[in-house]
Amino acid sequence: MTRNSIFNIRNLNDFNKIALEIFQFQAENCAVYKDFINLLNINISEIKSIDEIPFLPIQFFKSHKILATTNTIQKTFLSSGTTGNTQSKHHITDVSIYENSFTKGFENLYGAIEDYTVLALLPSYLERDGSSLIYMTNHFIEKSKSSKSGFYLNNLDELCEILIELDEKNGKVLLIGVSFALLDLVEKHNFKLKNTIIMETGGMKGRRKELIRKELHHVLKEGFGVDTIHSEYGMTELLSQAYSKGNGIFECPPWMKILTRDTEDALSILPEGKSGGINVIDLANINSCSFIATQDLGKTYDNGTFEVLGRFDDSDIRGCNLMVL
Repeated sequence: MTRNSIFNIRNLNDFNKIALEIFQFQAENCAVYKDFINLLNINISEIKSIDEIPFLPIQFFKSHKILATTNTIQKTFLSSGTTGNTQSKHHITDVSIYENSFTKGFENLYGAIEDYTVLALLPSYLERDGSSLIYMTNHFIEKSKSSKSGFYLNNLDELCEILIELDEKNGKVLLIGVSFALLDLVEKHNFKLKNTIIMETGGMKGRRKELIRKELHHVLKEGFGVDTIHSEYGMTELLSQAYSKGNGIFECPPWMKILTRDTEDALSILPEGKSGGINVIDLANINSCSFIATQDLGKTYDNGTFEVLGRFDDSDIRGCNLMVL
């Protein structure tokens, strides 16, 4: 198995085979994950199904260096966080895997990023160098062939004009931003967009009254004059993203899969359709840990899609919006 073979996965059998290979590799080579498995008294040679794989609690990225290789660290991504809270750190030894993952993952659902004008309601790259989301968005902007692509968080007046101009030209436009900034924009101007994808990346923690997704999307749909609001599901600890084209139902790229665990028994995987804690298999995390138990609550469906229902009550405040506090 080569590092990039994950991007050639075509079906569930391919996924399961490579996932088990990566599990065996990480269980031997990621010291933190190996210790975690040993503490659970699990024999890795007996793991024959992805349902049997133990998932590392995401909090370990705050307290330990999660690496399955001794290669030089090329980049360290940091989670957003409030003052006094410990940030998660994801050490990346091969940035090209991340770039392949987010590019192929986006294009899997939306087509070539070069064809879009990418307008970002996010902090600029220089303002938030440690953010994996900013790194991805900056890469999209650089690959875009449009001179209008860029970061517009602090320039809403110019963004309003550009949005209207581009939408009238019938080109492909992606407006990606933190939720509070998208709300700021629709309070400034009422749009009637026909050719623009509006994609939100998180909640309003620390900036506005928290809204449930359905309520948020209703306000944004009214404000932008669109039928659906798209969403991105990603985090510092992952090198892949899932996307929703509307109604809060997310689709993963072929090298990523969501399972749900019993909230009372973290080692028990629930059947599809049952609500539980979200476990992520992200095979792009081959050099760190691909099997992560998040603090999100969700539900999976038999077609491979999933829904995010909320957070565990005792979770830290997290989310992309904290980057701009």
